[in-house]
Amino acid sequence: MKHWWFLLWALLTASAISHLIVPTAPLLELRRTAPDTAWLLLTEIRLPRTLLALGYGAVLGMTGAALQALFANPLASPDITGSSSGAALGAVFGAYWLGLSGPLALAAAGAAGALLALAIVISLAGWRSDSSVLLLAGLAVALAAGAATSLLLALAPSPFAFYDSFEWLMGSFVDRSLPQAAVALIPATMACALLATRSRALDLMALGEDVVASLGYRPRRLAIEVIILSSLAVGACVSVCGAIGFVGLIAPYAARRLTRGHPGAALIPAAIIGAILLLIADLAVRFGPAGRTIPVGVLTTVVGAPLFIWIVVTMRGRVTS
Repeated sequence: MKHWWFLLWALLTASAISHLIVPTAPLLELRRTAPDTAWLLLTEIRLPRTLLALGYGAVLGMTGAALQALFANPLASPDITGSSSGAALGAVFGAYWLGLSGPLALAAAGAAGALLALAIVISLAGWRSDSSVLLLAGLAVALAAGAATSLLLALAPSPFAFYDSFEWLMGSFVDRSLPQAAVALIPATMACALLATRSRALDLMALGEDVVASLGYRPRRLAIEVIILSSLAVGACVSVCGAIGFVGLIAPYAARRLTRGHPGAALIPAAIIGAILLLIADLAVRFGPAGRTIPVGVLTTVVGAPLFIWIVVTMRGRVTS
């Protein structure tokens, strides 16, 4: 076990350093000709992007693992349950219809949208539903939230709302500042820290609500806490970086393999794996065609969708065998 912990931390460190300094040629050239500019490039442009990729990936990994443990369902994740889409809807409604401009206010609007989406999914599918029911409910909520977001943008007072928000809606870390990173990551980190303290209770949820209750936990209260904390973390990040899909599904799936199927124990490994995946994905989009910006959410969807299909097919094979 110590070996894979060491490997995860080594990969995370290497990914973060690479994300910060690659490509190195502009940094080296500026360091030679204008050291002050090189320092500004590193701290004002690249550092916020690295922090957001690392933090957002960790948030998606941990909240995905927590939701999967709560629902007892490997398909539960912020994007599959509609949480990310709901957060985007809340942020768009707050920005273009309520006139909110402060980062904290937008983060609160995103968290409210994520919480509403999760509440609707639970009302449709139940707490611990069959995979197919959860998938259908989550997809329905995600599609409805996406359609509502498009409608709000189309009817927004600003005629440039679609253009202004396109890159953000697809998920991007470009041109983010340190204050924006702080607004997203401080509440998200606090929420994830509280989620981590519930790892043992989430592990016990696999044994059933009666067992959890007999050991002094309150299953319904635990579920409400997990949903609220996940919504706060995801909503804060989505309000700054947009919705990024499939990281919250793939990272917990890989983490459970490392923890031998223990859902609660997978929270921290899932956070590390999610951070690694998003750092690598954002690093990859830097090498796209010159003059073209590829939102990182597009890349995670292109790579994650086939993996999602493979997970569903694998689950179906295990059920039918």
